[in-house]
Amino acid sequence: MSDMKVGEVARLVGISVRTLHHYDDIGLVVPSGRTSKGYRSYSASDVERLHQVLTYRELGFVLDDIAALLDDPSIDTMAHLRRQRKLLDARIDRLHRMAAAVDRMMEAKKMGIQLTPEEQREVFGDDWLGEEYAGEAEERWGQTEAWKQSQARTASFTKEDWTRVKAETDALEADFAAAMTAGVPADSEQAAELAERHRAGIEQYYDCGYEMHVCLGEMYVSDERFTKHYDDVAPGLAQYLRDAIVANAAGK
Repeated sequence: MSDMKVGEVARLVGISVRTLHHYDDIGLVVPSGRTSKGYRSYSASDVERLHQVLTYRELGFVLDDIAALLDDPSIDTMAHLRRQRKLLDARIDRLHRMAAAVDRMMEAKKMGIQLTPEEQREVFGDDWLGEEYAGEAEERWGQTEAWKQSQARTASFTKEDWTRVKAETDALEADFAAAMTAGVPADSEQAAELAERHRAGIEQYYDCGYEMHVCLGEMYVSDERFTKHYDDVAPGLAQYLRDAIVANAAGK
């Protein structure tokens, strides 16, 4: 690499000529040569030092600290590079964590849930399907009135509201499981009352008529994620819930 003029170096590294002049004035990056007309001339080693300065600047170091790092005679070039690489890896990890947190926040917003990811896990448990299901749900139903109602109705929900909803849902699922275990027929009056409680719970989010309710019931047995959720409460509960919903709708 032949020596480069200040303008060429500025374009190469993406900073201003004024910044290069400043680095020269404070002795941070001093060009090793001058042209016949007295202009600054940067060698390959000068440009390498400049790249090191800019890397440390990107990592948040002040110029005085950068000068000390670069001019410490006990640290060789490879040590500088290893240090820079370690700092960059740490920053990349942090940015990845930040990006993941933003993704979770976006998914929660799509679901209308005004909770932090930690609060969502705290309320709904480790098997909560919200993050996984939000994008799919919006894609399938984002243009429907039910989706719009859900977004509007849950927009003001607090952590306490979601905690109450979770408690009510857990109690209903336990009652369904108890009825199934006791041999209560899915088309009985008792099962119909449970199905109505279930439908009322859905209506906290959007208007849920009997046709819509049946569609949800069918989804509980056709989508393995929902089937697993209910069957983890009690084996066979997803099918029993579906049958109770269908029987209740047929009697209306």
